[in-house]
Formats: sequence, structure tokens, C-alpha cells
Amino acid sequence: MSEFTYTEKKDTRSGFGAGLLELGRKNPEIVALCADLTGSLKMDAFKKEFPERFIQVGIAEANMMGLAAGLATGGKIPFTGTFANFSTGRVYDQIRQSIAYSEKNVKICASHAGLTLGEDGATHQILEDIGMMKMLPNMTVINPCDYNQTKAATIAIAEHEGPVYLRFGRPKWPVFTDPDQKFEIGKAWIMQQGTDVTIVCTGHLVWNSVVAAKRLAEKGISVELINIHTIKPLDERAIIRSVMKTGAIVTAEEHQRNGGLGESVSSVLARNHPSPMEMIAVDDRFGESGKPEDLLIKYKLAPEDIVLAVEKVLEKKKA
Repeated sequence: MSEFTYTEKKDTRSGFGAGLLELGRKNPEIVALCADLTGSLKMDAFKKEFPERFIQVGIAEANMMGLAAGLATGGKIPFTGTFANFSTGRVYDQIRQSIAYSEKNVKICASHAGLTLGEDGATHQILEDIGMMKMLPNMTVINPCDYNQTKAATIAIAEHEGPVYLRFGRPKWPVFTDPDQKFEIGKAWIMQQGTDVTIVCTGHLVWNSVVAAKRLAEKGISVELINIHTIKPLDERAIIRSVMKTGAIVTAEEHQRNGGLGESVSSVLARNHPSPMEMIAVDDRFGESGKPEDLLIKYKLAPEDIVLAVEKVLEKKKA
């Protein structure tokens, strides 16, 4: 049974802000660009301490990506900051042509992703960004689960040569991972060993999966719990080895089913080890305004939905 607990809640965007500030103090080549959302992205501290390395581009996201590509060409390590919707959908052409195609060392940092953005509603709750970014050649895609992991990921991507999409969120969320963790890009974290079913999860739904694993343990179901913080490159070996042991898998993500983590995992298993599978994800719908936890319940992304998916996939396993 999972022993993960939490004593506080902090938003993952604050983990990004803390990581960016620490990077600024370590590496003079780090520069930050923001599209008129400095407070929302928690970039204030970096701006205050390093004003000469902070560029406020205003509501001009496409221009921000072009500037970042130019700065990377000149040897800087630019971190761009805006909402996930504006970091991807609004500027996809600029990312594709100016950053991904030429493998520019730009870190695209995207806050307020997914349904848990809450009351801002469908126009801002992008649920297809992981799919858009993972399909770009040369792009690394990272979706951490809590404040500590987001901070660690922010620091780690500065050492990675090449474009990165870093996705995080707005709401205060349980902090349950180690503050001193070593973040390895592309390396799955086996949070809990199990024998009956594998749960592969990412982002905010890692915590919901922890809760679900505890409830399943009370029913006598042994869960192998895997935190996939790096969507691309995907740790295919870890997934295959786990499913070869358990014989069934459930994926959980705060994203569209089409194009998300579950789709990537299903492709891996189809090519290597076909197995019973269920996916917890948004089912081809836009979001809507509401409280984050209420929306997770309505869109069937809550712990109880993960439990039901596990019970369903175990029935398939028996068949």
C-alpha cells in the first residue's frame, strides 16, 4: 500500500518560480521572458533579482517565442512563461518553425494547464497541449505532479540541451514528493511496487492515483504505481516491464484522451506487449467553468474513477 501523505498544499506554478530563481542565481546565461503574466507565472522574484535578464514582452506570445529562439542562438538559455493555452495553441507555428525544427535550446514553461485551471473556463483550460507538443520532433515534454517535482524539473531542464515543454498548474495541490529529489528526464518513477495492476499517471492525477491505490489496497488489490513525469521521451522499458508483471494497466491524466499519455502508452503496448487497458482522461470534450475538484469529479478524473477503471481492467484480465 502506498505510504505517500502530505502536510501542505502548494501550487505547481510556485514550484516553477522557485526553480527559476534558483537557476538564475546559479547560471548567468538563464534569461526569462513573460507575456504579461509575471505574477500568475510566479516569475516576480526572478524579475526583481535579475531585472537585466528579464524581458516583459507584453501580450505578444508569438514574438516571445521568436525572441527566445534568437536568445538561444546567442548562447542564452531562455525560459518563456505564459498560460499553457497561449504557450502552445496561440504560437504553434513559431514553436515548430523557429524552435523545434532547429532544436533551439528554449524552455517553454506553461502554467494554468488542464481542467484544474477552474473558473476561467474552456477558453483557457487547454486539454490538448501535450499532444501538440509531443508530436513535434526534438521536443521534450514534462508534466510534474507537485510543487517539489516542478521545482526539480525546472532546474533539470536547464541542463538539457534542446527545446522543452514544461507543463504545470494553478491550484494548490498536495505536496508529497521529496524536496531534495533528483529529477531524471525520461526516467519513470516507480512509486510503489505491485502485482495485480499497473497505474501510470502524470501531473495532478498522480495524487489522485495515490489516493486510488490506497483504496484499492483496502480491497486487496495490489497496485504498481508509476509516475510518468516525462511524457516524451517516454520510459517505454519501465512500462513494458511493469505490465509484463501485472498483466493490466490504467493510465490517468488531466488531458484529452486523444494525444495524451494514455495514447502514447497504448502505442508502446500494442507494439511490444498487448494488454488489457483502461484510460482515465477527458473524453473528447472542452472544459467549463467550475471549481477544480468539482470539475475533476464531473469529467471522471477523480480517485473513485481510477478505482472503477482498475476494477474494470481486472475483469478484462480475467476474461
